[in-house]
Amino acid sequence: MDAVFRYRGRIITQSDLSFIRQWIAEHPQASRRALSEQMCEQWNWRQANGALCAMVCRGLMLALHRAGQIELPPVRRVNPNPLAKGKEQRSKPPWPLLDETPLVGKLSEIRPLSFHQVRRGARERIFNGLIERYHYLGYTQPVGEHLKYLVYSQQRPIGALAWSSAPRHLGPRDRFIGWSTEARRCNIRYLAYNTRFLILPFVRVEHLASHILGCMARLLPGEWQRMYGHPLYYLETFVDPERFRGTCYRAANWKVLGRTTGRGKDSQSSKPNRSIKEVLGYPLTARFRELLEHSP
Repeated sequence: MDAVFRYRGRIITQSDLSFIRQWIAEHPQASRRALSEQMCEQWNWRQANGALCAMVCRGLMLALHRAGQIELPPVRRVNPNPLAKGKEQRSKPPWPLLDETPLVGKLSEIRPLSFHQVRRGARERIFNGLIERYHYLGYTQPVGEHLKYLVYSQQRPIGALAWSSAPRHLGPRDRFIGWSTEARRCNIRYLAYNTRFLILPFVRVEHLASHILGCMARLLPGEWQRMYGHPLYYLETFVDPERFRGTCYRAANWKVLGRTTGRGKDSQSSKPNRSIKEVLGYPLTARFRELLEHSP
């Protein structure tokens, strides 16, 4: 294969480049957005739920344009998406009004808990505001596949969790699964990454956090299947050992796999440039290795 460019696991060959250039030349009135959607149609580049991979394709074509491989038409409109703005320009989610009366007791006293997937719903603003106000990392807008959950007890929110697509390269996890590079490229979508987990600070209930994680492990795969059209076989997260021990994950039977190198995906140095995290994983099925090691 005559590979000349790689983008998010997709290999672009010289023949692909020739096809893109010809398509752009034959559709001079098409916008960048339209071109990316047309290319997805031509390549049958779709998500598992059937939707076009239009945003990824736009990123690919912009990368090719910046690399001098293709010539895109001029930008016709400013993207209103807040993710397109610089980090310093994005507005922070407003803090929600909240009953902060202390909730102290036994787990049995506050059950049943209710779990609400709030992405694209009326309560998404509450989720965003709670994470911004109470989580030490604050709120950042996820990209790619992701779901957001609020946990309620006695009709008031007591916790929040965010799940998103997993990082493509993660040494301790990749060694634990034992998959090949090709299998990882094909099957990384079957993993979900717990990016945020928050128990509100006025809630003091022993074993609550590990109980929530156990509930999520049973709930998340079905909702991910309904939203994105494919299953999940494995969950993962990072824990900063300088701040936390990860006790609730361990109590919920998550496995400590090792530590990150402290280098970001774009690091050009062998030296750490960020805090080193513990990597924890949770297989959702005993057959996770068999399912993830297979590449089509």
